[in-house]
Amino acid sequence: MRVEIITPDKELFKGEASYVGVPGVDGSMGFLENHAPLITVLKAGEVKLRTDKGEKSFAVKGGVVEVSRNTVLVLAE
Repeated sequence: MRVEIITPDKELFKGEASYVGVPGVDGSMGFLENHAPLITVLKAGEVKLRTDKGEKSFAVKGGVVEVSRNTVLVLAE
């Protein structure tokens, strides 16, 4: 699925991933291909990705995540 992680200053990641894990305000959650549409708020923590080149993680202070049509968009602080 396509993933974009964007902060007000720069784009942290744009590419394909097989899994995305985020620190939601109601608890950690993960997304795989064909996940149902979702919008939720993030708390401080790490966004974790599994790509064909291995695992990556990005620290965030909060933000919003939108999942729609095999695209995960993270607007992070």
